[in-house]
Amino acid sequence: MEGDPTPTVMTEDEINDYFAAGRVELPQGVKKVRFHGQSGLLTGIATIDFDEIRAAQNLSNPLLAIFSGTHNVLLEADAAASRGIGSVQVRTVSIDGIEAPRIAVEYFLSKYVTPKYPDVAMNSTFKLQDRIETEIIGYHKLSVSQK
Repeated sequence: MEGDPTPTVMTEDEINDYFAAGRVELPQGVKKVRFHGQSGLLTGIATIDFDEIRAAQNLSNPLLAIFSGTHNVLLEADAAASRGIGSVQVRTVSIDGIEAPRIAVEYFLSKYVTPKYPDVAMNSTFKLQDRIETEIIGYHKLSVSQK
């Protein structure tokens, strides 16, 4: 049976309520998350326990000192999906309102996150689930089409 070609539109509030209700399993160390959308730009705000992500591994590199304790993290990324493939290109990452150096974020991800979650990187491409063909981020909404 073919999917309905009519896009399903979800508001930002609906998506955030879905996450807040625990309907999506968040990665280890991510305590809560909220999303805001604006014409292809995705902003995510999360409370992250970096010590839990590192699972008590030592921070031997002084460049990684910003990745300890629990902090509010804001991520801005370009995001789109078509033909069953999604892509995310992170523009900036800020920790407690201070922009983190890109090289430090990339190193932290490669050392502590990507080994557990191979699709997570500053620039990611991934296959969409559940016959999803396209996802378009609009102004405070997400339009999803299935095939």
